[in-house]
Amino acid sequence: YFTQLQSKVVGGNAADVFELNYENFVAYASEGALADVTKLLGDTSGFNKTALNAFNYQGVQYGVPNSFSNVVLFYNKALFDRANLAYPTSEWTWKDVEVASKKIMALDKNIWGFYRPLSFHEFYKGAAQNGGSLMNAERTAFTVNLPQNVEAASLMAGWQTDSKIMPTEADMAGMGDWDLFKSGRLGMLVTGIWAFGDFTANCPFEWDIAIEPGNVQKATHFFSNSYVVSATSKYPSESAKLARFLAGSKEATKLRVEASWELPPVTYPEIIESYLSITPPENRQAVFASLDYLVTPPVSAQQAQMQAIIQSYLDQIAFGRMSAKAALDACQKELEAKISL
Repeated sequence: YFTQLQSKVVGGNAADVFELNYENFVAYASEGALADVTKLLGDTSGFNKTALNAFNYQGVQYGVPNSFSNVVLFYNKALFDRANLAYPTSEWTWKDVEVASKKIMALDKNIWGFYRPLSFHEFYKGAAQNGGSLMNAERTAFTVNLPQNVEAASLMAGWQTDSKIMPTEADMAGMGDWDLFKSGRLGMLVTGIWAFGDFTANCPFEWDIAIEPGNVQKATHFFSNSYVVSATSKYPSESAKLARFLAGSKEATKLRVEASWELPPVTYPEIIESYLSITPPENRQAVFASLDYLVTPPVSAQQAQMQAIIQSYLDQIAFGRMSAKAALDACQKELEAKISL
């Protein structure tokens, strides 16, 4: 999608209204590809402020959120019951995950305790859960090799190499993390709330969710998508009205809730109540409780290149080719040399 979108924008053939995620928004806004819709959207008081502000760049509103979502801890209640374990709570830490995982794995050699990959999105959040960050507060400098980040990367990689509560690619033999969970052979999985529909339809066991455990503190993902108006649109006012309707009207958000998509970006009580009434999961309130701990991913006008650089070093750590410190020191140097903030 983003490859085609970039080609159309560069070629001057972009649609009047198109969709952007938070991570790519800054790149398009900073390059002048988006229309200023600050005065075209009208009353925006019905939108979630966090989601709305995510698409404000340098004081200008360039987009309207159509959804936002986060990541939670999914768990297999049947495996917890078999292992005589109490279900995860909002107070859990990484240590609790490790202890529970080992007890679940003791049930059968083909059962795994936990899955959470050492990916860009998991690492930026894992660093925050360990008291670190990948950029300074002003987002003017990289801080990838902070001691807290090095420790977080080492601990996360250790779930496969040290405690071995998480399967390796070889262990999974081509099976994806969602498929492993749906097969009933995974105790806990960190993934997005967009899995609700699939798991409801395809898990032959009871499952639920909890706020994702942190290490020294809690930190949860913030994902959001928006509708934006092309800077070359001949109909900016009409396009902004369409974007607003698709993103925030009761009709559109009702469809989104009924389809178990991501969170609607509006604060209409009836829409929120409708969302909470859908089960499973029973603890759907954890989705909203997780919003108290949101951390946004680091963003740059060179987003794709930045993420690729960070991921390349995370892979070196995960595969045991470099220590966490050596990899993140090298990553810091490459980012400073190639990425402008």
